[in-house]
Amino acid sequence: MSTQWQALAEQPLQSAEEMRRRLTDKATTDDDFRAALMSDPRSAVSKELGLEIPEGLDIQVHESDMSTVHLALPPSAMNEEQLEAIAAGRCCC
Repeated sequence: MSTQWQALAEQPLQSAEEMRRRLTDKATTDDDFRAALMSDPRSAVSKELGLEIPEGLDIQVHESDMSTVHLALPPSAMNEEQLEAIAAGRCCC
């Protein structure tokens, strides 16, 4: 297993949906956190979830409005490590 995926595997188990919900809920009620999430998502996510974000993992935050909805799709091709992470509930895709 690569170092990036190993680092995620050592973190306490949280599903991608739990992490998304926690971040979204906090961003909805905490204007300072929302601003931090928009300006420096890597740092804000790391601090809020207590995770070390692996180098090379890009985090993008998009703010929806009344005329725009964002839909995140998983990658079309995944390697074995990524599939293992998804099976373990550790992937946010």
